[in-house]
Amino acid sequence: MEGFRFFHFFYLLVMKKIFFSLIAFISFAISLAQNTSYWQQHVDYKMDVVMDAKKYQYKGTQELVYTNNSPDTLKRVFYHLYNNAFQPGSEMDARLQSIIDPDARMTIKTKNAEGKESKESRIAKLKPDEIGYLKISNFKQDGIVAVIKEVGTILEVNLPQPILPGKSTLLTLDFDGQVPVQIRRSGRNNAEGVEFSMAQWYPKIAEFDFEGWHADPYIAREFHGVWGNFDVKITIDKEYVLGGSGYLQNPNEIGHGYQDAGVTVTYPKKTKNLTWHFIAPNVHDFTWAADKNYLHDVVKTNFGTTLHFLYKNNPKIIDNWKKAEPLTAQLMQFYNQTVGKYPYDQYSVIQGGDGGMEYAMCTLILGEGTFDGLIGVIAHEMAHSWFQHVLASNESKHGWMDEGFTSYLEDLGMNEIAEKKVENPHEGSYNGYFYMVKSGKEQPQSTHSDRYDVNQVYSITSYSKGDIFLSQLGYLIGKENLLKTLKKYYADFKFKHPTPNDIKRTAERVSGANLDWYLTDWTQTTNTIDYGIKDVLENGTTTAITLERIGRMPMPIDLSIEYTDGTKESFYIPLRMMSFTKENPNPEIHRTVLNDWAWAHPTFTFSINKPKTDIKKITIDESGLLADVNKNNNSYPVAVGKK
Repeated sequence: MEGFRFFHFFYLLVMKKIFFSLIAFISFAISLAQNTSYWQQHVDYKMDVVMDAKKYQYKGTQELVYTNNSPDTLKRVFYHLYNNAFQPGSEMDARLQSIIDPDARMTIKTKNAEGKESKESRIAKLKPDEIGYLKISNFKQDGIVAVIKEVGTILEVNLPQPILPGKSTLLTLDFDGQVPVQIRRSGRNNAEGVEFSMAQWYPKIAEFDFEGWHADPYIAREFHGVWGNFDVKITIDKEYVLGGSGYLQNPNEIGHGYQDAGVTVTYPKKTKNLTWHFIAPNVHDFTWAADKNYLHDVVKTNFGTTLHFLYKNNPKIIDNWKKAEPLTAQLMQFYNQTVGKYPYDQYSVIQGGDGGMEYAMCTLILGEGTFDGLIGVIAHEMAHSWFQHVLASNESKHGWMDEGFTSYLEDLGMNEIAEKKVENPHEGSYNGYFYMVKSGKEQPQSTHSDRYDVNQVYSITSYSKGDIFLSQLGYLIGKENLLKTLKKYYADFKFKHPTPNDIKRTAERVSGANLDWYLTDWTQTTNTIDYGIKDVLENGTTTAITLERIGRMPMPIDLSIEYTDGTKESFYIPLRMMSFTKENPNPEIHRTVLNDWAWAHPTFTFSINKPKTDIKKITIDESGLLADVNKNNNSYPVAVGKK
């Protein structure tokens, strides 16, 4: 009997180990499945382009190996033909004529017979030799002719054979393009005389992801692209100097400052044209600019990235550009430390475009303004390299994730290099947001970027309110947790097209806080934050303080009390739905953590063991990081002149 008991015990022990091993294996398998459920498409571009610089026209061939990593069978694909937007009657032209505050760069001021001033679309006035276009021909899939249809800035392609999940196909085409007069981002002969700003210049396949195709017409806003590798050859008159995305493969044939020290330029002097060969690995776009009068400076850094600066040989701007070079290196190093390492070996700052716009491994910016303006634009556009050209969220749907997070990093960077530091470098974004709220024109951040009624509202919502999403997140979970969140977000989602839920979940994983309410209220509604000090009532030797929630959006509350004897203490009221207590942001000041405040209760009352006469001042959120739309009721006593 004892032997049976021992055997039975041994049997149960073995089976128990097998059971838990099986459970562990199943859990591992489920975890692995969850970790590998993400997919994204992949492209390999090979383009050969010849530019007729006198006519501003170009011809090219494109070979595109498209890998379908989705679970879907694709019977159609879509391409962007961005150049077609710069034609009279295009959707971009129509939008300029209908929106109440059209982009000033894209309009001209006119007066009617009565002298009334108005703005007219520059696109509407383009002549045939000034418009932009991309014409596609000879489209084939694996050598078989496909049926194509041009619809404005989109090319619809019915494939002769479907692309199965996990399979690749070769898509080939010929294209004819004309560089438009510079109106927005891309074009020729911009306001500062740069001859070619070649952005959005080639047939670019649209993104297909878990939401489906993103074949948005080019109306005004930003972009979304497929990760891949670019092999591009550009043949142009040898007098031009080029800069842009990718690494130049033939510097010894080109010269113009690209060759390494000691390398002899080998092209024959009688050559009319040169072919520039670039390789750009793991990017989702390819941009270049060219001018006969570019100066080219190369700056080596101590963190592994070589910086290139291309700007006009204009005596009025050379000093500013030279002064900007070390600061650009300083900014990039700060961005590396704050978010994560810039993954490419090269970055170029190029004079061109119509303001400032980020592209893969480079930016195009205007260069004739003040030094402060120049370095400010560089700081912003280069910060995009992390949030748009490494993380690459969908700008059309979630512009605030790109522009806002970029603005946040820019603010930190500009404060870092400033002679005089400020406590809150994001104050300008808060002021812009408050202005928009008071205007009554705000739309949710979840609005598609082309659907805003007013351009100004799009800008404030994406840049300023997007900036505040992060700075206010620091108010919620603490500055250290915010910085950890940024680094983890970048490390986990680089080259993966993150969505709004990804930044929220990253912050939750880092801090342990529940933040679904924050993402919902801040980005999907126009709910505002408004807390006030309602009553301060003395009850003998104690004082009861009552706060009220006036706005719809809930928040935890940091409150400080300064006493007449010069001492100070703080109180923290957690938000119940957040299930989190923040670390004391000012450890040198004693803090009391009060009971949590549930959103459904409009007021919250607590008492202090001091008479009212001992209180000098009570303040909600001394940090200024809480985006409370009415500061007038945030302090006691109310400041003179405020009610």
